[in-house]
Amino acid sequence: MLATPSTLFSTTIDERQTSGSADVEVEARHFDFYYGSFKALANINITIPRNQVTALIGPSGCGKSTFLRAINRMHDQTPGARSAGELLLNGSDINTLTDLTTLRKKVGMIFQRPNPFPMSIFENVAYGMRLDAQRMPKSEIKDRVEKALRDAYLWDEVKDKLNASGMALSGGQQQRLCIARSIAVNPEVILMDEPCAALDPIATLAIEDLMGELVKQYTIIIVTHNMQQAARVSDFTGFFTTDESRTGQLVEHAPTQVIFTNPRDKRTEDYVSGRFG
Repeated sequence: MLATPSTLFSTTIDERQTSGSADVEVEARHFDFYYGSFKALANINITIPRNQVTALIGPSGCGKSTFLRAINRMHDQTPGARSAGELLLNGSDINTLTDLTTLRKKVGMIFQRPNPFPMSIFENVAYGMRLDAQRMPKSEIKDRVEKALRDAYLWDEVKDKLNASGMALSGGQQQRLCIARSIAVNPEVILMDEPCAALDPIATLAIEDLMGELVKQYTIIIVTHNMQQAARVSDFTGFFTTDESRTGQLVEHAPTQVIFTNPRDKRTEDYVSGRFG
C-alpha cells in the first residue's frame, strides 16, 4: 500500500531538519537550459545550503539530472547545449569559469551506475590527486587514499587488496569506491544522480548511511525517484515537473518535512502522495 506523505515522513525523517538558515553553497538565479532549440529548464531559482543534503525529485524528463549536471558543466561537450541566467558556486558563476579541472575538484559527481576506472583500487582513489599540477609526495597520496576509503566506509573491506582491480568489487563497493575517488580531492559539493538505482537494498542502505556521515563535511545534492529515500536522507527537497511544452520547472523547494507533509503546491502534494509520476 502506498504511504501517505505524513506516514512516509514520520517513519523515515530524522531530526536533522533545519529552518533554511545555513550558508548557501549553490544558487540558481533565473537559470534556463537549452538543448539546441529545446528549452529543458526554465527560470530555476533555488538556494542550496552548505553541509545539508538536498534531494531533487520529480517525474522522468523534468530536468532534474540536467540541472544536476549543469552544476559541474557536464553538458559542455553536448552539441547545442547552452544556458542562461546564473548558476553560482559560493557566489561565483559556474558558467564563467575557464578551468573545468578546478571546478570538478570542487564539485564531484556520482552516477547511477558505478564507474570505477580499469585500474587498482588504490589508483582509482589516487587518480585525481595525480592530476594535480603540483606534484604530491607519495606518502601524502597514500595517507589521503586511506582517509578517503575510510570516509567512504570501504577501508576495512579493501585494505588487504589495494592492488586488486576496482572492477572486481561488488556493485555497492564500486559505488563507495567512486565516492572515495570523489572525496579524495577534497570537494565542496558532491552531486549524486540516482546513486542507488543499480544497487540492491543492502548496498542502498550502506550508501544512505554513508551520506549521513559525508554531509558533515560536504554539501550533497541527490537526484532520486525514490520518495522514501528522499525522505530518509535529505534535509531539503526540490520538486521539479514539466509544463505543457515539456520544459522543466522547479515547483517548490523547502525543508523536506514541509514538502512531504505540507507542500504549498497541489502538484507537489499529488506527486509525493503517488497520484502521478
